[in-house]
Amino acid sequence: MHVFTTAAALQSFVEASRRAGRRLGLVPTMGALHDGHLQLVQAAAADCDDVVASIFVNPTQFNNPEDLRLYPRLPEQDTALLAGAGCTALFMPGVEEMYPQPTVLHFDFGPLERVMEGAHRPGHFNGVATVVSKLFHMARPHRAYFGQKDFQQVAIVRQLIADLSFDLELVVAPTIREADGLAMSSRNRRLSPEARAVAPLLHQVLEQAASQVRQGLAPTQVQAGALAALAQERQFTPEYFEVADAQTLQPLAHYEAGRSVVLCVAAHLGGVRLIDNIVV
Repeated sequence: MHVFTTAAALQSFVEASRRAGRRLGLVPTMGALHDGHLQLVQAAAADCDDVVASIFVNPTQFNNPEDLRLYPRLPEQDTALLAGAGCTALFMPGVEEMYPQPTVLHFDFGPLERVMEGAHRPGHFNGVATVVSKLFHMARPHRAYFGQKDFQQVAIVRQLIADLSFDLELVVAPTIREADGLAMSSRNRRLSPEARAVAPLLHQVLEQAASQVRQGLAPTQVQAGALAALAQERQFTPEYFEVADAQTLQPLAHYEAGRSVVLCVAAHLGGVRLIDNIVV
């Protein structure tokens, strides 16, 4: 596995790969890898001739400096995991390499980013779109792989690809979960044993809400019930629970035939912010 720390070195590898007629897959990550990340890499390796994985804790998408400081960083462990998962090139740049000067371009995704994560983390998706655009230009992949756990991020990236005519295919993989249902996340490492024990409640509440949606219970009732269930576990501090259209991400007042519904939740547990979702 090649390891690159500069855009120039990565681009040289990518150009050689493309000239040889090889198909490239890209898996962008912020490191502290888990099985969810590795399954994305394995999927890319099955589809493509070369797989580029990036590890970069992107400061522009953190609106909370403390969250940025505490984000786990495990470069040696991550490198070993990627090598065993079929990654052919690891791109691990520093902040100066990705942002040689402050960016002035600003992305605005309209209603897609005015809800949920965008509403609670101002500037987050501008940072995501900026770094993803840079990675797309540097790695020039034929396919880019993202996980469904970050459902709103996937919607933003899909819009980014369409609006800027990136010549690549977006591949979205299902959320990978622990045996007890907790969505795998790099932030799970920060949970205390006590918090980790109650963390699966997040997925249980989503499953219960999904069942209520299938039964036709009104969106406002589903939302209220989910928030109440989370609040009963005092370690949880719910941030939002939304019953939304799976395409537009806008909150629903009622269901429409033929339209998928996405249930999205964010909550704080023991000082760690967790998100999850289910599509109905």
